[in-house]
Amino acid sequence: MGTVPLLSDDAVSAEALAVFDDIRKVRGTEYINNFWRALAHDPALLKATWERLKDVMAPGALDPLVKEMLYVAVSTANGCSYCVHSHTAAAKAKGMTPEMQGELLAVIGMAMQTNGLVTALQTPVDDMFEAEP
Repeated sequence: MGTVPLLSDDAVSAEALAVFDDIRKVRGTEYINNFWRALAHDPALLKATWERLKDVMAPGALDPLVKEMLYVAVSTANGCSYCVHSHTAAAKAKGMTPEMQGELLAVIGMAMQTNGLVTALQTPVDDMFEAEP
């Protein structure tokens, strides 16, 4: 159960509705997901989060599919079930195949295992991996 009610279009402020309209336009859908509806309680935070997300997830040096897959990996590490679900769906919509998802899960699992081992062992970082001053 959420900590705030999800706001319908009829219940949000004009500022939040403007963000919803932009989400619909950018994504080419009428659907506004629960994350945005929860954030709509704070229109300034809603707008700032949406603007930052559009910027970060836009095509750049990294392909949008790669960005979605990275989002899945970080969301897994952070234990965010909502984000794992929503960004897995987004990655699939951007072309992630079952084989790609399988490899992504293998990398996530491997990183979690080796991260746990190196953390438990408190292994010092090799000099060659340190940034030069």
